[in-house]
Amino acid sequence: MDIFEVFKVRRSIRAYTQEDVSDEDLMRILEAARWAPSAGNIQPWEFIVIRKPEIKKALAKAALNQTFIEEAPVVIVVCADESRSGWAYGSRGVTLYCIQDTAAAIENMLLAACALGLGACWVGAFSEEEVRRILNIPRGLRPVAIIPIGHPAERPSPPRKRALKEIIHYEKF
Repeated sequence: MDIFEVFKVRRSIRAYTQEDVSDEDLMRILEAARWAPSAGNIQPWEFIVIRKPEIKKALAKAALNQTFIEEAPVVIVVCADESRSGWAYGSRGVTLYCIQDTAAAIENMLLAACALGLGACWVGAFSEEEVRRILNIPRGLRPVAIIPIGHPAERPSPPRKRALKEIIHYEKF
């Protein structure tokens, strides 16, 4: 699939078939995330891969009862290592760069999943403290996103996108 086509067909998928995600596809998705750009090449991301039903169920509960999370065959929790970014960039690294960097890795994951014919969803609505407790995430690492991945059982329609002329500004706002 052409990369520009992937941009246009990627959707947030919240329903999955029972078919498993192969280890090969999972590693390709994680490899795509690893190649994301990061400030100063710090690479402040950590990825927790979850396949156990009881852990996925707990994560779904921590994510405001978004049960589709537990229905996905695999879930990846993306964490930002605030100390790695902070070491190099101080408070701006902690409050901004590590979030930007993990967001780039997450987008690479979503696009890779789509290119592989899989569906995924970027979930940001969850209790950070509860996710931290469930997964035993140490202080200094911040859970940024929960990404359920599986074979899509739905094909959502394309969302409305703002026209380029509405969002582009030249030289000044």
